[in-house]
Amino acid sequence: MNASTSSIKGKALVTGASTGIGAVYADRLARQGYDLILVARSADKLAQVASRISAQTGRNVETITADLTDAASSKAVEARLRDDSAITMLVNNAGFGAASKLLESDIGDMERMISINVVALTRLTYAAVPAMVKRGTGTIINISSIVAISPELLNGVYAGTKAYVVALTQSLQHELGASGLRFQAVLPGATATPFWDTAGMPIEHLPSEIVMTAEDMVDASLRGLELGELLTIPAVPDAADVIRLEDARRNLFPNLSHTAPARRYTA
Repeated sequence: MNASTSSIKGKALVTGASTGIGAVYADRLARQGYDLILVARSADKLAQVASRISAQTGRNVETITADLTDAASSKAVEARLRDDSAITMLVNNAGFGAASKLLESDIGDMERMISINVVALTRLTYAAVPAMVKRGTGTIINISSIVAISPELLNGVYAGTKAYVVALTQSLQHELGASGLRFQAVLPGATATPFWDTAGMPIEHLPSEIVMTAEDMVDASLRGLELGELLTIPAVPDAADVIRLEDARRNLFPNLSHTAPARRYTA
């Protein structure tokens, strides 16, 4: 932990920060002037990331070794989010995926996926939001995936967990956007991280033209945050396509609930 003065930007707590996307977020946020609290299961990898970032940026970098599928570990991180008034950003990145089909998937693995991708993310968000609302400032970045809107691409349970992340982020924006808080759901496509080995589909098996580096993905996502995007899909060339997707969803609102079924169901 570096002994530099506290950041005027406050602290960013990043989960899943020992490798891949989380480690890049940690690096980029430190370079933007945030002090860091990095959370991951691997103490050794976490210490290496923290030492490198602290040496290169001069920021204070603290680590918390925690398995967020474990209730006690998760509660310790939740307590930190509730009690540390310097935390101004939460990056919910921890999680894992699967590429297997439903009939080829182990239900225990799927339950663990739901535990970290949905339950842990929700608990950490619930811990962070009240303090941020009280201060009138704060940012929550939730890492989703393009499978949230294209569930046919990978495992259906994984897609379901990531669709939940998008829905939660949209709801948070609707409820609390006027409270001075910022919310962003990031929907990466194929990204060069250890995710693919865990998912059972080595990245070498993917066409190289669809794989983005973690550095480019995070840089694009942080630019999306600066632009005020609620949904950021780093690979989509035309931002208007994302706007049209949201508009189509919102256009359904007036007709989602009526006293009578639609005519096609009664003809």
